[in-house]
Amino acid sequence: MNANTYPKSVELKEGSAQLRLISESDAEALALFVRSLNTHDLLFLPRDLTVAKVREAWLRSAESGDMQTVIALQGDAIVGCAAIAVDSHSWSPHVGELRVLVAPALREQGLGRLLIQESFILGISMDLSKLTARMTLDQDAAMEVFQDMGFKPEAMLKEHVEDREGERHDLVILSHDVAQFEAQLQAYGVSEAFDD
Repeated sequence: MNANTYPKSVELKEGSAQLRLISESDAEALALFVRSLNTHDLLFLPRDLTVAKVREAWLRSAESGDMQTVIALQGDAIVGCAAIAVDSHSWSPHVGELRVLVAPALREQGLGRLLIQESFILGISMDLSKLTARMTLDQDAAMEVFQDMGFKPEAMLKEHVEDREGERHDLVILSHDVAQFEAQLQAYGVSEAFDD
């Protein structure tokens, strides 16, 4: 998927949101969005997004194409995002790590599910064959959404994440076969809708 497919409007259970690719000009909106999240929401990310240099690195990675990121906006405010991080120099260049964040006020509105769907389409365009997602074991709602969309638990890392208070949490890694998803789209004759 390339930038010319955006922006696009999506309907939520209540209201709507605009989706588009993130850019470096979104730095302030991204900072405000991250401040709207509680610390526990950020635990499954490999780095602390509350730190300005981490957000700046994310934006640079998005601009370079190393981490494709779709944001959801209402007005000028970011209310959700989905990023696919790929390390093309690793032994797993065919695997993308999916990171999805949704503002608390927009949860249970279908936004997380829409962002995951966008990520599948993005993953196909990036020639990925597998997507993974990480979350702490107690993030029940997020895990349910991912599993409803076909992700399966693949590993659990005991006490792998430590929060700011020093409490440790188990980390679950889920995965999904992107190639299988694409084959299903083709079987239903839907894949042409995603062609550039």
